[in-house]
Amino acid sequence: MLDPTQRFSNRVENYLKYRPGYPHEIIDLLKAECGLTTALTIADLGSGTGLLSEMFLKEGNRVFGVEPNAEMRSAGEKTLGKYAKFVSINAAAEHTTLPDHSIDFVTAGQAFHWFNREQARLEFLRILKTTGWVVLAWNGFRVEKSPLIAGYQQIILRYGTDYQEVRREVTGLNLESFFAPGCYKSAQFEHQQLFDFEGLKGRLLSASYAPQADHPTFDLMIEELRHLFDTTQKDGKVAFDYDTEVYYGKIEPA
Repeated sequence: MLDPTQRFSNRVENYLKYRPGYPHEIIDLLKAECGLTTALTIADLGSGTGLLSEMFLKEGNRVFGVEPNAEMRSAGEKTLGKYAKFVSINAAAEHTTLPDHSIDFVTAGQAFHWFNREQARLEFLRILKTTGWVVLAWNGFRVEKSPLIAGYQQIILRYGTDYQEVRREVTGLNLESFFAPGCYKSAQFEHQQLFDFEGLKGRLLSASYAPQADHPTFDLMIEELRHLFDTTQKDGKVAFDYDTEVYYGKIEPA
């Protein structure tokens, strides 16, 4: 597969416009379960365009956005530059450059499956305070949600350049070996975007495995997507449903 740190370089515009943020219930959960307050410092690893970082910045937290991809990092800096407590760092999750034991929450949204988990775990331990938490979040779509989502998955199964490999990376995560045994919990929230056809197309093209315009199957893929939209739309819109999964807990030295 393509180097994970380079996969989204030519997809930034669509990522900015059409990728979902995260439900605010995540913040409420972390306040209730992990003692999140505005005084605590966040390191958002693989921060990309800043979708997860911004949730914490809006709360008033100091956030270090750690992103190795230049194009994604630049987009995040433009989006989050209005927040005085945002610091952008050109680094990777495995080597953040952050000081030892300086972070209260390490977060990763939509990015964790790209990390070298053994190296990242050691880095998390290095930068987290002894009271620190790890929070992982994904916006995942489920085929049983609607005919739109079922049809969308069939399209990416048919045309995605390496969707099966990426899918295995996500579904094959062994979180038991990453967190301390018995020291993590999970929660799930419903989330939704409404798209016209251009929005649905942009959502597809924001994915790292979606063929781009110069690919021989691109036109066929878009034709099928158009048909899917036409058969599932209501008043010119479709509802794109997600199950947002959140995993939160502590990690300990091996």
